[in-house]
Amino acid sequence: MNKKQGPLLSERFEVAYNQVHDALRDIVQINDDRFVVLVKVGAKKYQIIETYKKDLEQYARLRNAIVHEKMEVGFYIAEPNAKVVSHIEKIANVFSRPNYALSIATKHVVYFDYHDSILEVTAAIKEHGYSKFPIYKNKQCVGLLTAGSIVKWMAQNMESGLVNLSDIHVWDIMNYQKELLIEIVPKEINIFEVENIFEKAHKKKRKLEGVIITENGKTDEVPLGIITAWDLIEIDYTVD
Repeated sequence: MNKKQGPLLSERFEVAYNQVHDALRDIVQINDDRFVVLVKVGAKKYQIIETYKKDLEQYARLRNAIVHEKMEVGFYIAEPNAKVVSHIEKIANVFSRPNYALSIATKHVVYFDYHDSILEVTAAIKEHGYSKFPIYKNKQCVGLLTAGSIVKWMAQNMESGLVNLSDIHVWDIMNYQKELLIEIVPKEINIFEVENIFEKAHKKKRKLEGVIITENGKTDEVPLGIITAWDLIEIDYTVD
């Protein structure tokens, strides 16, 4: 290596490739250690890996051509171009950072008490445009109230095209709607773990309405963020 020029492109490529490989092991966590298998399995579970699946498969072939035909330590038979090296280094950076789930969560969480007036909820829907609200009873999170449930309740209780909400409370709707599945998790949880939570619920044919993030994952803590399945779908992992 020429110290003035810095590491060769091939060396940079190999370092970044190994960083991606290590990250894939940590994320996918299967018994098969092969790079291409980790990519294939991981892409079915995680959006971040699916985003780069084709690139990573190509880089695996390129890595084999470069490294397996290396004549000696530090001597490569070919050099990848600078654009390829820059891209895999960016991917390595994306894969290696913590990716805390709170980074994609709706952070300004509006929540209500079991005894609050439903008019407070409808006012929040109008002001914030939210459709799901954590509900607390005796300072414990007991579930989610959705805008859809409020609409259904109104449809069932309408008279002559009108419905009076002045004496209706959160608990009236909560008792009416079916129980909604939620998970409460600590703020240290990462995106991959949240994706796993949604995936496990899906496999059990249970619809998970949301993952609520609190300081330590306890039901008596205020929500710091909330994640729905749509939040996972809309993650933008592009690096260009």
